[in-house]
Amino acid sequence: MRNGVLKSVKGGPKMALDTRGSRRVSISEWFKERLGLEDLAYPVPAHANSLLYSLGGISFAGFMLLFITGIYLAQFYHPHPIDAHASVVYMITRAPFGDLVRSVHFWTAQIVTLAVLIHLLRVLFTGAYKRPREVNWYVGLGLLALTLGLVFTGSVLKFDQEGLEALQHNGEAAEVIGALGGWFSAEFSLSVPMLTRLFNGHVTILPLLFGLLVAAHAFLVKQHGISPRPTVEAVSRGTAGEGESSFSVHLRRMAGYGLVMLALALVLSVVWPAPLGQPGVAGAEVTKPGWMFVWLFPAEEAWGSRALAVVPVILGLLLALVPIIDRSPYLSPARRKGLLLAAAIILLALVVSGVVATLSPVEAHLQ
Repeated sequence: MRNGVLKSVKGGPKMALDTRGSRRVSISEWFKERLGLEDLAYPVPAHANSLLYSLGGISFAGFMLLFITGIYLAQFYHPHPIDAHASVVYMITRAPFGDLVRSVHFWTAQIVTLAVLIHLLRVLFTGAYKRPREVNWYVGLGLLALTLGLVFTGSVLKFDQEGLEALQHNGEAAEVIGALGGWFSAEFSLSVPMLTRLFNGHVTILPLLFGLLVAAHAFLVKQHGISPRPTVEAVSRGTAGEGESSFSVHLRRMAGYGLVMLALALVLSVVWPAPLGQPGVAGAEVTKPGWMFVWLFPAEEAWGSRALAVVPVILGLLLALVPIIDRSPYLSPARRKGLLLAAAIILLALVVSGVVATLSPVEAHLQ
């Protein structure tokens, strides 16, 4: 048939004629032409396809899975303090595949957070924050903050004892921040419970900001190219249009890694379903947060609730200063020993703090 109409070919896949009717093309070629997918075949370095350089794409694939499972879970969730916990119980016990979808959501969030953190460390170690990629470093820091914000609000929404304690700590941190933390304060809107507003932030505000920053991140990667390997003589420069591989191959690799992540989340979901505690009791302290935030507990015990806001801000400022402090063009870790040593000391302190908090007994420290 003419004018691009599909036609079945005996013994083979469906084919289509091009607009001039001069030759038959496959369905994949038809879509590539109509959607402009051939533009994705631009050159990228071969090392872009390695696991460490694909962590950003893996994280993005994980977020897509989180959005899909989150949309399903939202159909059964009631974001009100009286009904929230009961709606999660309904989700687990009566919603079709609710327990499995919730567990996949939970474990994917753990994997994605870990991937984002390792991605940050890889960028730091390889010097990929240097000129001309400084702006993308700050975009990445924004994505890290949004990731942790999504994890925190998600942990509150189940509204068991751990979730209620997290909500109470949220109120303490809001008081420390003052006017800047107004949205996180219960007094911001007396007509809507704080839990409901955190749910709105979890499903609307944070995903919207995430989408905007991811678009900016992808644009800047395309604009400047993948950072060169950090060899001894390597210097930071734009590499757009260079490389032995292509971005389409990189996308296929990321899709493959994404399927592996889904398989891992499914296995973990079957072996260890997502936990849910008893309904929360206000004022009680008998739980600890997830590994993403437990490292803050020793600082909170030493300096009070102000540490919940001050310590993350200090760490964020230190990360923001990295491109300003390290302005040399060299990428090799051997030429950046001072900065990497300081980063290693801070990372070790955070890990030790987390281990100490995990092993220590729970102590009441809410005001």
